[in-house]
Amino acid sequence: MMMQEKVRRIFMSIVGVIVTGFCVGGLQKANLGVDPFTCFVTGIANLLHSTYSVFYLVITAMLLLFVLLIRRHYIGLATLLNLLLTGVSADFSYQVIDKIIHQPTFIVRVVLMIGSIIVMCFSASLYFTADLGVSGYDAVALILANKFTCVPFRYWRILTDGFCVLVGFTFAVNIGLGTVITAFFMGPFIQFFTIHIAEPFRYQNKQILSN
Repeated sequence: MMMQEKVRRIFMSIVGVIVTGFCVGGLQKANLGVDPFTCFVTGIANLLHSTYSVFYLVITAMLLLFVLLIRRHYIGLATLLNLLLTGVSADFSYQVIDKIIHQPTFIVRVVLMIGSIIVMCFSASLYFTADLGVSGYDAVALILANKFTCVPFRYWRILTDGFCVLVGFTFAVNIGLGTVITAFFMGPFIQFFTIHIAEPFRYQNKQILSN
């Protein structure tokens, strides 16, 4: 049984990370606003007159160092998968969607955006629940929820996402509908999928306790 659960956790991590990348590609094609972390990194890059790629690496490295010092438990297989697979799967999904829907209408873009966000929340719940590591940014809200248990994860995620959007907006990043939706609804949606799908799949007949 323990081995079966371990296999399920690895499966959840791999699928969760790859599907998250696919959803990033969907959001890019929808072109209705970036996610909060991208918004934050772009804002800092604008402030320091640098590029997104440079500060993505710098900020990600700083977050991973923070997580290693505070709660290294969140660094694991999924962390490595995030670094290696998210960008590749995002580029792949964008190219596939672009070939199928080269010039989507506004309605199609809205549907693509909403679908990508919902599926992204589901995939994030998979690799969070697998507990084999998360990205540096994802770990921040998880650490806060673990340390201050009186406030559920979904509210910490809204707070961290909202902070990122505020920084991006302050430093001339264009805020779109997708940015607002991800900032205020990803946390609650992730927790919903965690409670109703991800945890039952991982633990199966075991008793589950969630915030």
